[in-house]
Amino acid sequence: MRNTNRQWLINARPTGRPLRDDDFKWVETEAASPQEGQVLVRVLYLGFDPAQKGWMENAGGYVAPTRIGDVMRGRGIGEVIESRSEQFKPGDKVTGMMGWQDYAVVNDSTLVLVEHEEFLTAYLGVLGSTGLAAYFGLQRVGKPLPGDTVVVTGAAGATGSVVGQLARIGGCRVVGIAGGPEKCAWLVDGLGFDAAIDYKAGAVAKQLARHAPDGIDVAWDNVGGDLLNIMLAQLAMRARVVVCGGISRYQADRLAPGPENYFNLIYKRASMEGFLLGDFAADFPLARRRLEGWLRAGKLRHREDVQHGLENAPAVLGRLFRGANIGKQLLKVA
Repeated sequence: MRNTNRQWLINARPTGRPLRDDDFKWVETEAASPQEGQVLVRVLYLGFDPAQKGWMENAGGYVAPTRIGDVMRGRGIGEVIESRSEQFKPGDKVTGMMGWQDYAVVNDSTLVLVEHEEFLTAYLGVLGSTGLAAYFGLQRVGKPLPGDTVVVTGAAGATGSVVGQLARIGGCRVVGIAGGPEKCAWLVDGLGFDAAIDYKAGAVAKQLARHAPDGIDVAWDNVGGDLLNIMLAQLAMRARVVVCGGISRYQADRLAPGPENYFNLIYKRASMEGFLLGDFAADFPLARRRLEGWLRAGKLRHREDVQHGLENAPAVLGRLFRGANIGKQLLKVA
């Protein structure tokens, strides 16, 4: 007798609009059996990122297309309960793409062993794709130097909060832009940012000029739209603009025009570059060791927003687009 497997399926493509309840379909089926080179995993936690909406829309050209009726994609942490793999045994904790369900059959080549269970959920955040994106985007694209001014939009999110801390560890002055006084206070008092700007309070350009009077050396953008345009207007000479995300556009019914201040890239001899995390896959183990070392030393902190119950997964994804989360958005499944 196999275990009952509750699943959320993709039921519609939310292109150019906010998510709705009927974008997802709840089903219950029987958990499948693993084949050679696969394991059956009981999903313990799921992680959430704004890009998941793009996956539903097939807007992310860097991932395989989705189909209506597919299990909703999502990274997770789980426990191996049945194995036909030489790499993993029952009881191992693993992380990888598992989907919104209780049980996932996963190819062993796509999983990573959780070596230190005291950092279990961190493998979906600071030791997972968000932390790795912060590490490689900053080091390989932003290339900060000690004394640089680094400005981060979406700074209270999972990736932005790590970017700012890594820049601080590297001897930079760090300014975060976030929504609301609680998030801004956490950035300064909890994470050691030098300053935080509440974009909901308005006058962002004026505040940014005050906190970065000599201009921005590294602009890290998770948001796009007006905030990116404001940063482009205040670049320092030979600045680096790192484009990581664009949450402001994910629910828009049409693409916004390009930023008006892009010509400042010429005046300041600056560069603007995007990246995909998979470009650096060969160095993931090294980056995880460094991130874990900073965690153990207390130099790097992470915050998790943990919701509960697989039945609440659609609402939890929606929290990201309302700015309701602080830190990494997680869901405890089991």
